[in-house]
Amino acid sequence: MPADLNGYWKMTVNDNFEEYLKALDVNVAIRKIAVLLSVDKDISQDGDHIVIKTLSTFKNYMMDFHVGKEFEEDLSGIDDRKCMTTISWEGDKLVCVQKGEKNGRGWTHWVDGDELHLELRVEGVVAKQVFKKST
Repeated sequence: MPADLNGYWKMTVNDNFEEYLKALDVNVAIRKIAVLLSVDKDISQDGDHIVIKTLSTFKNYMMDFHVGKEFEEDLSGIDDRKCMTTISWEGDKLVCVQKGEKNGRGWTHWVDGDELHLELRVEGVVAKQVFKKST
């Protein structure tokens, strides 16, 4: 059974994010800003249709997708690339594979209690973020 990701989540942990951004070739000025940001996630899930909004004072990003259906993802404002993205459930984890210029790119979301976990991967680098559910 897929996890219930619905809700508003506030970041509490942001480990190895600068190394992740470096592996994406994000310029140093943007990396320095990005690691200082407190990011929130606003997720709405209706069956296989999921919208994940990543919100910060610097930049917002929205993913609107259907689980299991490949789509072209425009990462303008993140690392200015496009990739073919497929997101699927693996047990109770939402797993994203992004095919493009960078190898091993993707992420995994899962819920543990009142925490939303996010593992970001690219070129063998792994970053870990944790979000606490806001009431």
